[in-house]
Amino acid sequence: MVSLAGVVGTLVLVGLNTAIAALLTRFFRVRLDTRWGPVVFTLFITPVVLIAPTLLLGSVVPPVFESPAALIAIALLLPLTMGVAFDYLWMPSPDEVDLPTDYRQENSPRR
Repeated sequence: MVSLAGVVGTLVLVGLNTAIAALLTRFFRVRLDTRWGPVVFTLFITPVVLIAPTLLLGSVVPPVFESPAALIAIALLLPLTMGVAFDYLWMPSPDEVDLPTDYRQENSPRR
């Protein structure tokens, strides 16, 4: 039988993993200047990072997953998909964001 703590723990896990996936996707899009770099890093590094919160929260609150395939689908693939979609579809492109100029950067000596 599924407990309330298990359902809440699963929702927290999915929300946390979605936030981490969105932040890592944005970080890779901002920092990497190549065309395929952000895509490759997001698809191959972000799932590895998402394993840590899954293991930590899964040890505190028992999740409601019955099989390893359900764990991978709900705790890793669903948040990864939602995080990437959030960053690519809802957030503006890093090239479209105007950053304020800092006085100290403008007047600093060049190296």
